[in-house]
Amino acid sequence: MIQDLALILIVAGIVTLLFRKLKQPLVLGYIVAGFLVSSHMPILVPDVELQNIREWADIGVMFTLFSLGLDFSFKKIVKMGAAPIIASMTIVFCMMMLGYTVGQLFNWSHIDCVFLGGMLAMSSTTIIYKAFADLGVSHQGFALMVMSVLILEDILAIVLMVMLSAIASGENIEGGDMLASVLKIGFFLILWFVVGIFAIPLFLKKTRSLMTGETLLVVSIGLCCLMAVISSKAGFSEAFGAFVMGSILAETVEAEKIIKVTESIKNLFGAIFFVSVGMLVDTNILYEYSTPIIVLVLSIIIGQTIFGTLGYFLSGQSLHNSIKCGFSMTQIGEFSFIIASLGMSMHVIADYLYPVIVAVSVITTFTTPYMIRGAEPAYAFIEKKLPKSWIIAINSLSLRRSDATSSKMADSMVPAKVLWKRLLRSMVVNTVVYSILIATVTYLMLSFFLIFSRTIIPHWWANGLTGVLTVVLIAPFMRAIIIKKNHSTEWQHLWNLSVLNRLPLISTVVARAAICLAFLFYICNYLARFTDAVVICLGVIVIVLIVISRSVKQRSIKMERLFMNNLRSRDIAAQVKGAKMPAYGERLVERDLNLSEIVVPSHSLWSGQTLAELKLAQNFGVHVASILRDGRRLNIPYGKEKIFSGDRLQVIGSDAQISRMNEVMQSDVYPLDSNIFEEREMLLRQVVVTSKSFIVGKTLRNSRLREEYALLVVGMESESQELTKINTDYVFERGDVLWIVGERSSIEQFGI
Repeated sequence: MIQDLALILIVAGIVTLLFRKLKQPLVLGYIVAGFLVSSHMPILVPDVELQNIREWADIGVMFTLFSLGLDFSFKKIVKMGAAPIIASMTIVFCMMMLGYTVGQLFNWSHIDCVFLGGMLAMSSTTIIYKAFADLGVSHQGFALMVMSVLILEDILAIVLMVMLSAIASGENIEGGDMLASVLKIGFFLILWFVVGIFAIPLFLKKTRSLMTGETLLVVSIGLCCLMAVISSKAGFSEAFGAFVMGSILAETVEAEKIIKVTESIKNLFGAIFFVSVGMLVDTNILYEYSTPIIVLVLSIIIGQTIFGTLGYFLSGQSLHNSIKCGFSMTQIGEFSFIIASLGMSMHVIADYLYPVIVAVSVITTFTTPYMIRGAEPAYAFIEKKLPKSWIIAINSLSLRRSDATSSKMADSMVPAKVLWKRLLRSMVVNTVVYSILIATVTYLMLSFFLIFSRTIIPHWWANGLTGVLTVVLIAPFMRAIIIKKNHSTEWQHLWNLSVLNRLPLISTVVARAAICLAFLFYICNYLARFTDAVVICLGVIVIVLIVISRSVKQRSIKMERLFMNNLRSRDIAAQVKGAKMPAYGERLVERDLNLSEIVVPSHSLWSGQTLAELKLAQNFGVHVASILRDGRRLNIPYGKEKIFSGDRLQVIGSDAQISRMNEVMQSDVYPLDSNIFEEREMLLRQVVVTSKSFIVGKTLRNSRLREEYALLVVGMESESQELTKINTDYVFERGDVLWIVGERSSIEQFGI
């Protein structure tokens, strides 16, 4: 394995240096390096164990998806709104259908066509990001929209990999089996995310003082591998588990540090993976399947330009931006290789499909920059050919759709319907999440703790102990299902809005209580042989006790607050460090106030003054909420707190008040030094005290040389020509030889 690894990395290093020189994507260089060291290359025929390469490649895939998870945030997806979701779903569905159709035209097998559709649906995040950076368009609006869609495509690729695994594992997959697979994915995603966000940030917080770069690296990689193992045991791929752990760690305060310390490992194993991709390229297959390769390249370019433009247009983008976005998506990359690797590892796709996809990716990688540049001429051509009235109508249609999507139809619906929609959505999410936690705890207790307890205590005692502990553990979750959202703003408004709303509101409580009762019924039925009536009565009694118990209430609230704090820990850290404005600033806008940050100038006259002396509230109507200084935050500073140059003041006030304060602060500065630099030079001079000197008969303290003349006496020269320190009570005499430091003008004035 070491011999194979040495050969791979040496050749990859040389080739990628060449590609760096040619300003080409490094991913392409890795693939070429793999082709050069493969057994299919007639020039080099090394003795490379392909099985070893596959093992290295599997590790590379795992760390690649772990890094992708670190760059991913569930909160980012939520904040994106519906536009990227609409675009990504449209593009992926249409391109999968296109890929499946093209495969059918070549009479390929059903499973080959299914995998081909998945490969053609996934554009390359790496290649597009590199192309945007090279062309200098990374910060343009359309580029940000494309990157949002690519993030969602990566998530869909993870789900697609799991579904393809389910399809490939059985000859006939029923619709119910497919739905079960999707539900299983959702169940484990929610479970791992909730448990991970609850436990991992807490662990990292407790061990923060012990974490160095080395220990953080070991812990992060250990957590990645642990989740990969758990994912494998649950029936998913190791790569899927690595992605989930990366997305969990992305929500922690240490996310940036983890990204930094794991970057080199990601690059190393990622390079090995892409080299292994190139090693599977067979020149004979490429020659034999040259026609499908050309057809697939054209299908990707034409399909993405059409379906990509359509997807972005349906999401609310203008025709101009839709074309620029669609033209940017015309390639396939890393996830296509990963899907192909999945099919190869499961031995369900033909041997020719992998090298064909690699060749298609290489060609589309070269064409990507030209397609991005060609978007503007394409739009100009369409604009020239279509009537202006059509262009105006199309753009206005997209704007109306965008506004309708962003407002979520709130303006077109009566308030009661909007409130019902928000309330029911919150209730459903809340019930699903806590039900998954209840199911998980119940499964663990009945599957593991029950068996263990039966080994140390009698059978029925073990059943009773397990039942009681299970109910105690799930009680906070049950209470959250029943009570949470019953005191929300939407609930209270609907309750007071109409009497007709009260019965449906009560029915939601009954329905959620019934779900909890079903869990209790299952636990009692599993552990005891009571009749149904007794079980139901016990369940109702337990639910009532859970609802009225103050202890359960406190545990439920404490757990939820801890989870939310962990989920927001990265944002909170950014706010404290001043990298992000505090969240309450958005609420101030609703009240015609603003939270702004003002930097004290380096030569400000305000520097060194206290807030009480500046009287900002009296003079400008502005209040200082926080002072950010050298990585420290001073919240709600007292009047005796001084401000200094470079301080970042977070102030609250109206736009006019803050603008006025900033204007005065910028003008209250020390005047620029009008003296030339030569006059401000500091000199060291020897001065002899004469009888006319004003310091004769005075002590050093009384002479006020420092205060009035800006001179510093560094010492007095003795007979041995050595400098001796002068005591502040020393009385100067005629003939003393002093060495002084000061500006030229001050020294000359003293000499007079």
